[in-house]
Parts: sequence; structure tokens; C-alpha cells
Amino acid sequence: MKIAFVGVGFVFDIYMRTKWAHEEMEVCGVFDINRARAETVGKHYGFHVYPDYETLLADPAVDIVVNLTNIDAHYGVTKQALEAGKHVYSEKPLATQVEHARELFALAESKGLVFTSAPCNVFSDAVSTMWKAVRDGVVGKPVLVYAELDDNPVHLMRTEDVRSPTGAPWPYVEEFEQGCTFEHVGYHLVWICAMFGPVTSVTAFSKALIEHKTDAPLSPADTPDYSVGCLHFANGMAARITCSIVAPRDHRLRIIGEEGELMADSYRHFQSPVFLERFSTVSLNARKFYSIRTQPLLARLFGVGGQKLPLLRQWKSHAVEADRAGKSSLKHKILGAIRRREIYAQDKLLGIAEMIRAIEAGKPQPLSPDFLMHVNELTLLIQRAGPDGFHAKPTTTFTPFDPLPAVANAPRNYKASYKPTFLERALDRLFQGINKS
Repeated sequence: MKIAFVGVGFVFDIYMRTKWAHEEMEVCGVFDINRARAETVGKHYGFHVYPDYETLLADPAVDIVVNLTNIDAHYGVTKQALEAGKHVYSEKPLATQVEHARELFALAESKGLVFTSAPCNVFSDAVSTMWKAVRDGVVGKPVLVYAELDDNPVHLMRTEDVRSPTGAPWPYVEEFEQGCTFEHVGYHLVWICAMFGPVTSVTAFSKALIEHKTDAPLSPADTPDYSVGCLHFANGMAARITCSIVAPRDHRLRIIGEEGELMADSYRHFQSPVFLERFSTVSLNARKFYSIRTQPLLARLFGVGGQKLPLLRQWKSHAVEADRAGKSSLKHKILGAIRRREIYAQDKLLGIAEMIRAIEAGKPQPLSPDFLMHVNELTLLIQRAGPDGFHAKPTTTFTPFDPLPAVANAPRNYKASYKPTFLERALDRLFQGINKS
């Protein structure tokens, strides 16, 4: 299908990193209110540049509008595209008001159009692996999720100097004004809610901790740079999600069940290694020892931290394994390889690919409107909790759903293939004796 982009700032180049792997979509062109920026992108990638948004919407070749504008513009830009008869894929959060989200989905339904949104890490190899493992019963009954989204003390990171491959500055002013929760908490909410269903209550707290982040004027100047949300699910589970641009980087995903724990290092790396620890007398007692906890090789011998699981590869897994975005310099190619290996590897076009696949197959979208409205509302609740905190019940909900068929029907059974280490088995009786002493 044919797509067109509205907004070609910093994040646009991240989308383009994996365009080479998505033959199912064709880019008709781009538009940005910054004409010079649009021209730079058009020249770099060989894309047509629309003179204005109205011309883009009037192009009969465009099937899908991809909304990468700033957060405050999401609602208006999406509404205009839907009214023009275009399917829409929007960056998150899809709206800053619950009623706006409802309005947009109702408008799309009335016109027989698809409206869906980021984030798409729910379709990544790492999340797919964790979801399949949970369904296989590797941790027993899931009871608790810990999700970290500390993204470094950004005010110390010289963000004013950060540029995309085509020269777009990282929008640090907007990031500070909108806040890390608006920008990032959806990355965790999307996979947690997809796996474990709707949230029935939220207890949250948010606060601005760093008073001076930049010399640039901010409006507002007190947007929370830290938040924590405690979620209670309809199925009885609980989750705690922490967001900040204050604490050092920590993006871990942890699913704790009655019989074990699944762990991944980062939501931002689509092929992040996934580890499974099936709780045993040995591993749980071994955690009491400082040397075992702090020495990875020693920890592995005792089963602490678990075993690395083979990832479930998906139809677009190869997209994050190379970078063929436009005319990259040697410098950017080297830095790109380091980034993919060590920092993050995202296929931001994967959500659009799944959207197209469902449209062409005549099937419902993998992420339903009710699900997306729920994730959007949870984002707003956590963001706006304030320093006094609050407890609230979401007004939205959704019917739990299965993962994509390739995940649900994957032949691998992670529980059946898990084997405790030799040392775990050998020391089981010994640790039972220590525990009794």
C-alpha cells in the first residue's frame, strides 16, 4: 500500500532505517510545516515533497497517512486525514484527551477506515518470545510485572548537539515540555496490557525533580520528569512502571510468576536477549550470597538470572539486522552497527506493516481500537497524577486477545525445553540443608 508522512523531524530518520525491509509499503511523499526540512528529507531519500498538507490529502494515490507530528498536533492532523478518507497510523500518544481518542476511533469506524498507532514493540522478537513463554507456562501463574524506563539524566547528555542522519535536531525542548511519561510509558504499557489484559485501577505519582534542564525557555517548565504507576489488572495481576529522565538508563522488562521470572534488558531493542529463571531452592538461596549476585558467571552456575531463550523470529526480524537507509556516510554506517549491537534496534515501520497486512487480508487490526484507547488513557492518568498522587479507575477497557498467529502457534515450547543446570540439581539438597540451619 502507499503511504505518506506528515512530520519529518528527528524520529522520521529512525523510521527510515528499516524502510529497505518493507516492500509491502511505498512512500508517495512527505510534508512538514518546515519546508526546508521537508526538502532536505526529500532530497536525501528521493521522496516527493508535498507543498502543503491539503495537497497530500488530496493525492488519490495515498492510502495511509503516517502522523509523526508533535504530540499536541496528533489529534488535529489525524482527524483531518480521516475526514479526507485516509487510513491513519499515528505516533504515540494518539491523543491528549480521552474524549479526543474516542472521537477519532468513532470517526474512523463511521468512514470504514483504519486508525491505529505506535508503539509497535509489542510485535518485536523479544516481546513475542516473552509472550509465548508466558503462554507456555514457564513462570507458572504470572502475578507481577516490573517495567523500568529510566532514560538517563538527559539534562547532562548535551542533547542540544544531537542530530539525526539528515541533520534534524533531537527535539529536547518538546521532550522536556511534554515529559518522559507522555513520550515513553506507552512502550511498556502496550506489551503489558497485550499480554495480561485491561487495567481496572491505577495508583500513580508524577513530579518534576530537576528544576533546571536547559537554558531554553520551557512552557510549561514543571512537566514531570519522573513518574511511577502501579496497575491492578482484571485478572488479579499487579504491575509497577517507572519512567524518568533523572535516573541512569534502565529499560528492563520483568515478568514474575509463582514459579519463575522472565527478563529482558530493553524494550527498545527488538532482539533483546530474553532470560528465563525457573525458581528453585538452589537459585533462590544462592541470591542471598553477594558474590553470586554480583558475578554473572557464578550466578549462571547456580541458576540465578536464568537461561537465555532462543528468540522467536518474525516475518520482519531481519529489518533490525542491517541499516540501508538512504545515502549513509561511512561514519553513520559504523555508528549504526554499534547502535544496533549495543544500544537499540527498532523497526518503527513494523506497526504499519502489520496494519497493512491486516487490511490486505480483510482481518481486524491486531491492536483493537478499545485496546489503543485503554493504553492511551493509562498514559494520561500516569502523566497527570501529580506530586500528591492519586488513585483512579480507567473509563476504558478492552477484550483480551491472543498474540499474532506466528507467536501463538509457534511449535517451540519454552517450558518443555527448559533444563536446570547440573549444579542446580547437584546442590539442591545441600541448599535445603543450609536453609534449615
